Amino acid sequence: MHDSKSPSGPLERKWSDYKGHCKLVNPANKRKLEIIVVGTGLAGASAAASLGELGYKVKAFCFQDSPRRAHSIAAQGGINAAKNYQNDGDSIYRLFYDTIKGGDYRARESNVHRLAEVSVNIIDQCVAQGVPFAREYGGLLNNRSFGGTQVKRTFYAAGQTGQQLLIGAYQALERQVALGNVKMYSRHEMLEVVLVDGKARGIIARDLINGKLERHFGHSVLLCTGGYGNVFYLSTNAMGCNVSATWKAHKKGAYFSNPCFTQIHPTCIPVTGDHQSKLTLMSESLRNDGRIWVPKTKNDTRKANDIPEGERDYYLERRYPAFGNLVPRDVASRAAKERCDAGFGVGSTKQAVYLDFKFNLINKYGKTEASKQGIENPDMETLVRLGKEVVKEEYGNLFEMYEKITGENPYEVPMRIYPAVHYTMGGLWVDYELMTNIPGLYSLGEANFSDHGANRLGASALMQGLADGYFVIPYTIGNFLANEIAVKPIPVSHEAFEAAEKAVSERINKLMNIKGKQSVESLHKRLGKIMWEKCGMARNAKGLEEAIKEIQQLKKEFWSDLRIPGEINEMNPELDKAGRVADFMELGELMCIDALQRNESCGGHFREEYQTPEGEAMRRDDEFMYVSAWELKGESNWELHKEELKYEEVKPTQRSYK
Repeated sequence: MHDSKSPSGPLERKWSDYKGHCKLVNPANKRKLEIIVVGTGLAGASAAASLGELGYKVKAFCFQDSPRRAHSIAAQGGINAAKNYQNDGDSIYRLFYDTIKGGDYRARESNVHRLAEVSVNIIDQCVAQGVPFAREYGGLLNNRSFGGTQVKRTFYAAGQTGQQLLIGAYQALERQVALGNVKMYSRHEMLEVVLVDGKARGIIARDLINGKLERHFGHSVLLCTGGYGNVFYLSTNAMGCNVSATWKAHKKGAYFSNPCFTQIHPTCIPVTGDHQSKLTLMSESLRNDGRIWVPKTKNDTRKANDIPEGERDYYLERRYPAFGNLVPRDVASRAAKERCDAGFGVGSTKQAVYLDFKFNLINKYGKTEASKQGIENPDMETLVRLGKEVVKEEYGNLFEMYEKITGENPYEVPMRIYPAVHYTMGGLWVDYELMTNIPGLYSLGEANFSDHGANRLGASALMQGLADGYFVIPYTIGNFLANEIAVKPIPVSHEAFEAAEKAVSERINKLMNIKGKQSVESLHKRLGKIMWEKCGMARNAKGLEEAIKEIQQLKKEFWSDLRIPGEINEMNPELDKAGRVADFMELGELMCIDALQRNESCGGHFREEYQTPEGEAMRRDDEFMYVSAWELKGESNWELHKEELKYEEVKPTQRSYK
């Protein structure tokens, strides 16, 4: 297995020691070095902006028409940082510990501690950029709490934190574009990594407007292309989110790590029928003020508001009194599934639970507001009116979204929610420097496997993306590039570029020439169904073995009966989609293989054969205390490498949120 390059010495000193000893590239030499950044969400935009600012020549690529369309924009609830402004017991160590425990002891200590350290700088950086974080009455930044923690450390901007942070990173990026330090290629999709003498030296990209293939050289390549949740077809991800960039790297030899660790988010608007192509998230921050419940009797057909308090089961508060509604995502999701499977689900499909704001609207906000205004003995109507004003300030846009989609007013009736695929903890294997096992090829943000173990705590995705781009890669990339100063830009007529472009072109032609009967969408939907049913919220050996065979069969069907309208050398979204779904087919198979070999339950990976009598996850540290890193050997053939996880600072124990 490749070395993780975690520095030696005490945990809290590793990052500062590393920074003190890593190689530097002087300013004049930086101008000679070219860096390719693929993806311009939070990780990509912050990396491209920071590297451009340092003086490197940067080329940034995104398949959207603008970096502002990156899926980071959809994040709602907030970004974590150990500022301890609330003076409620938070610290860098506490954030590190919560992240390791939340990830069910399947993450690398050194990377997670660094993340907790730099989280503090991210907030200052964003405030300086003008990100409009929520503030308290006195002008200080406000915080809310999120699942898996007992402190308030999540900074937010109503329910649109991702959008505000992305605009911050985007304007930093655009400033570098205007200065000529970054060249931006939008509507370009990366379809291949180019290796020269074993090092990543460029990419082949397709101009999605005219269909032409282009060759681009870089002294190193950064993949910041997000997660692979759309392998499930229905997910909270944007429709365009895909695995293709990281999968192309995987096919060139980069290890793909922990693919079975996918996150199911507990608070999504439930599926309504077969016509849907994506799902909508309701921020986890709502669990601060919403109480989750189901009726105490099975198949209760009464309206939510007609069910009296005594006949409601607030099952998270009942099962996990210490954390209540704020248990981590994997725990909350499984608990909702358990209640619905047992016959207590609500709504027309019975695949939903209630998220109810009435109690806090009145008791928490209404009463405080009445008190502030000096209203003695307010009546119910006044309490509700005053409470609504406060809730609107915190979550207004989320409530509006919910009402637009469902036609119900969550101020009046409880929201209905159900778990859905959201985030992927797996991704390309990277070392401490965020480099894959291919020299010069890096992976940042959700595209890598680092930091979140088997389950990500809410509000940590934005934190990791910005940490990697603003504060980690500017240091670690120098350690590689310092040795590359003498390397002259390799002309794109080089045989490696020639061969890479030829391979891409052949694959596109092969897809176009299938000329079968089925649409990309219909095949993607079928893949998603297999994945959700057999590698979703709960997995077992029999189901996974069936899934592997079914996916192999579906892949044969895809390559023999797919129909793509249109031409190659034009704007052809069906062709773009076909390439992405072809990659999902292969990834889906690997996810099932990874889930099958991990004979334990941890975080987002719940194997039915491995659970405690109470139905909690049963980890098996004696056998599975490792990161699985898969190397592709041939079609449907992978070799497993194991990176052993050593815990020096935190003692792995059975997770308890009781």
